[in-house]
Amino acid sequence: MATFSETHGAVTGGPRGLLRLEGLLVLGAATTAYALLDDASWKVFFLFFFVPDISLLAYLIGKKAGAFFYNASHFYGAPIIAGFVLWYLDQSDSLYFVLIWIAHIGFDRALGYGLKYDSGFKFTHLGRIGR
Repeated sequence: MATFSETHGAVTGGPRGLLRLEGLLVLGAATTAYALLDDASWKVFFLFFFVPDISLLAYLIGKKAGAFFYNASHFYGAPIIAGFVLWYLDQSDSLYFVLIWIAHIGFDRALGYGLKYDSGFKFTHLGRIGR
């Protein structure tokens, strides 16, 4: 996996702001779609909203494992693939969780928590966290 450096590997300037805005828009779109579903439960939404952050426990193993598992659960492709699989298996009742997962990723991106580099949790494609 790649490592982070202060001059390479992170989006800066206007594109960084656009990516964070994009995250906010994804959060809004996924939350709105969830609200429009029949029988959408806000208790379920808030109960499962931070489930993808369980991947942070992999940082107890090490930086590489932490980055791998965090990225695997915070990559938009993962819930999209899960959604297609659930749809194909006729498990559309579980699509609630896909929208919650997508909303969570958008939330993280809006806050500036990007995909991680092996260098440590603070080092993301959206720049260093905590400057």
